[in-house]
Amino acid sequence: MRKNTCPFLLLLLVINLWSCSGEQKSTTATENSTEYQADIIVYGGTSAAITAAVQAIRMGKSVLVVSPDTHLGGLSSGGLGFTDTGKKEVIGGLAREFYHRIYLHYQNDSSWQWQKKEEYGNKGQGTPAIDGTERTMWIFEPHAAEKVFEDFVKENNIQVFRDEWLNRQSGVKKENGKIVSIQTLSGKTFSGKMFIDATYEGDLMAAAGVSYHVGREASSVYGEEWNGIQVGVLHHGHHFKTNISPYKIPRDSTSGLLPRISAEDPGKRGEADKKVQAYCFRMCLTNHPDNRIPFARPEGYDSTQYELLVRVFNAGWRELFDKFDPVPNRKTDTNNHGPFSTDNIGMNYDYPEASYERRKEIIKEHEVYQKGLMYFMANDPRIPADVQKEFATWGLPKDEFTDNSHWPHQIYVREARRMIGEFVMTEHETLGKKPVPKPIGMGSYTLDSHNIQRYVKPDGYVQNEGDIGVHIAEPYQIAYGSLVPKKEECVNLFVPVCASSSHIAFGSIRMEPVFMILGQSATTAAVQAIDKGITVQEVNYEQLKAQLIKDKQVVNAPKSAL
Repeated sequence: MRKNTCPFLLLLLVINLWSCSGEQKSTTATENSTEYQADIIVYGGTSAAITAAVQAIRMGKSVLVVSPDTHLGGLSSGGLGFTDTGKKEVIGGLAREFYHRIYLHYQNDSSWQWQKKEEYGNKGQGTPAIDGTERTMWIFEPHAAEKVFEDFVKENNIQVFRDEWLNRQSGVKKENGKIVSIQTLSGKTFSGKMFIDATYEGDLMAAAGVSYHVGREASSVYGEEWNGIQVGVLHHGHHFKTNISPYKIPRDSTSGLLPRISAEDPGKRGEADKKVQAYCFRMCLTNHPDNRIPFARPEGYDSTQYELLVRVFNAGWRELFDKFDPVPNRKTDTNNHGPFSTDNIGMNYDYPEASYERRKEIIKEHEVYQKGLMYFMANDPRIPADVQKEFATWGLPKDEFTDNSHWPHQIYVREARRMIGEFVMTEHETLGKKPVPKPIGMGSYTLDSHNIQRYVKPDGYVQNEGDIGVHIAEPYQIAYGSLVPKKEECVNLFVPVCASSSHIAFGSIRMEPVFMILGQSATTAAVQAIDKGITVQEVNYEQLKAQLIKDKQVVNAPKSAL
């Protein structure tokens, strides 16, 4: 027995030493193994997941990315190219490197296939699209962003397991408050010292038994003004500005409600609910005739779903093209705009906690709704002729999302679960009313929530509820405690996307540059916890801060941002 055992142990030792070398960043027992291990396991394929993994490699640790997604980058490569920057000065580290690489991409003449660079203009959100002085570019096409993420992976030799879905029922193994391993539905097991949940949904966090919240807290929970139900608050232009009847026969309540209007009481201002802000797809559209695919009639199309929009147009609304935000090559990042648009209000409430099968159903319903809306506006005779004539010049680009019928591969999960961690970010911290302990990054975007309900007012007319936009005067710091669970719940997990925050604070934190920032900061802390053999809650903040600053992360706003 000894003669057989010793060579086997020696082989394991050789494999272990090999895995710790600078040339190999992950371990597999055999070519066909179903068990894998690394210092850090990142679950997710979002922008935060990739920055987290890159930081691990740069700090000398092994890392595996276990991604339920096939495409990397989440919304950043899924259509959201008109970046919600806020103050660019507080975007540092790997996030800024991402936007620098975008800049380099568009310095190549070959990147301008459908438009001359000088014809593009320089419109951005909060900053010019192209910042030559800082050598950054904040606006981009989906395929350009995906290439940057894939380059990050290739250059750092990061092993990514794609289309691997966490077994949410029994796939998380914990011992003494630590996650030991996670298992996916395919049967693969991933063991590590530290784990990072970088998904939009927070599935690993939930399966690990960490506390979280879904929906809006009552305003009284954290003493906030803008949390809870916000009936009567109309901050943006995404509400009904004129009286429009919600009934099939106008002003006849006995005729029944039009589709996509709730018959339920919306609740009182400040009350809690379990509802989440609307999702949509951030469509990339083009009006270049040689690259345009006309909007097709989707299977399951039902024109009656859009009757409310006809009434909006008939009331004189003409803001349809206000959020056709330009990205290079005569394309757009087209987002929701107006009282009835791409946001599929009220159809996603069960998504955060839903099974994978149910989520697929929700995503498909959103796809049919939004594709149907495009087809309706391009073809239905009830759309005003002037609007329809211009809209008919738009379509899906032939050179984007080529393996998904040119439709975005990522639905915009604006909000799902939010961890209740060591520290909860609230509007008080984001608005500068309270100090932030142990800051590890910064945010600066408006407190922004999309609509959550469409209901009938007491006067018998339709209205939307939940759309909030509160200006932030100065950039704010994000607490380290918002990335980690309470110690009694888990001691080796970071949650940089479904971070610990109230609904309205998350309305600002949920921006893609911030997710990249938090992904990098989470890994930096994970490495220090590994090196010192301590829990994530015990990480020395001053040492963490020093490393973050060394890696060009911004933890204090420069004067130019104030």
